Amino acid sequence: MAQKKSSRRTPDDKAAAAARREARRARTERARAQAEERRKAAKRKQQLVRFGTIVGVLVLLVGGYFLVTSLGSDKPDTPPEGATSDYGLVVGEADAPKEIVIYEDFLCPFCGQLEQTVGDQLDAAVEAGEVTVEYRPIAFLERISDYSPEAANAFAVVLDASGPEVAKEFHDLLFDNQPAESGPFPDEDRLVEWAVEAGATEDDVRPGIEDMAFEGWVEAASDAASDAGVDSTPTVLVDGEEVEGRSVADIAAAMVGTGG
Repeated sequence: MAQKKSSRRTPDDKAAAAARREARRARTERARAQAEERRKAAKRKQQLVRFGTIVGVLVLLVGGYFLVTSLGSDKPDTPPEGATSDYGLVVGEADAPKEIVIYEDFLCPFCGQLEQTVGDQLDAAVEAGEVTVEYRPIAFLERISDYSPEAANAFAVVLDASGPEVAKEFHDLLFDNQPAESGPFPDEDRLVEWAVEAGATEDDVRPGIEDMAFEGWVEAASDAASDAGVDSTPTVLVDGEEVEGRSVADIAAAMVGTGG
């Protein structure tokens, strides 16, 4: 005969059932607590991983910044072919009795005025063997417009690709077509156009003009000018001595003996 469960519950049965329920509740509570602790631990781990990732990225960024800062600009300062060690272009015979150095910015209006005043006379004096002239383009007016370093870079590109004679012609065209300091400014296509007009081949100069190939060299030239005490353009040296006069007429007189 099968054993049957009694339909009547004794106090002992009730006490045992209550004890079992309490034990189940305790187990359930422990399980919930353990699950909650595992969830919190997983969340903490996830947060730590995220935090570690962020810290790692910041370390890389900050480290990279200080590395670049300590090393200086990452742009190469390789000089264009034909440039002097003083970041210039020399025209004229080396044994000429007079030597002139001109620090100039292709955006500087006073440099433009000086070129218009004495350019033809300087060219004639160079042709006669009376003077050598070193043109040192710099980008002091970069704070006004990117055209300042862009024009100097274009000059370097033309010098490198096409040689000193074409670079001098291009130099003159830049001043003949000099924009106002307030703009509008010539774009890359116009710089290429003038380079070709000066005698360069478009395929030889367009990539370097568009990519600012000699930007590092232009920066180095500007830094070297500052280190040499040049604080304005034009700054002119005649036989190694800086011309003291600040007006275009004074500078022109020291260069070619006339202010007009």
